[in-house]
Amino acid sequence: MKGTPLLLDMNARRTDWTRLSDAALLAQCAVDTYRASGPGGQKRNKTSSAVRLRHAPSGLLVIAEESRSQHENKARALRRMRQALYLKIREELPPEDRLPEKLAVRDEVRAARDAAGRLRPGRKSPHYWPAVGLVLDLLQALEGRVSEAAEALGTSTANLIEFLRDDDKVWEQINQLRTRFGHKPLR
Repeated sequence: MKGTPLLLDMNARRTDWTRLSDAALLAQCAVDTYRASGPGGQKRNKTSSAVRLRHAPSGLLVIAEESRSQHENKARALRRMRQALYLKIREELPPEDRLPEKLAVRDEVRAARDAAGRLRPGRKSPHYWPAVGLVLDLLQALEGRVSEAAEALGTSTANLIEFLRDDDKVWEQINQLRTRFGHKPLR
């Protein structure tokens, strides 16, 4: 799924998938376990602790093989699947939903703001990835124009760029999106 993000039709929605419980999301995935190569001592090649998840409805694939525990790797893979859904799946934002007054009341935006109104959730916040998904949807709708997205979100361009820069994968995604629309990548 590298390259262009998947734009969803109205029947399949990212928000529906990301609101699922871990068990329900896992039920939508094909789960493979395998023996990972690399360091880890004698036990490494004796247990199938690495986990690969393929989300059938979206086609996204994630892996986790850091731990010697299959249970820990499955939990990591589920977290990565949720992140991948926010990063790679775009939901269309019609023009009427891009208005500042409409965006200001969305849960993703309200929960991501600090007392001064800036976008500030840390990556460990449960509000971070939903906010990232909405910002990327907005940037997709505005053809990668960061200043217009910041205006629609009621924040400064500098604050929006700082928010996007907080995670390398988000930064990579925004630059791919901007390049696709003929803009220079952000530095």
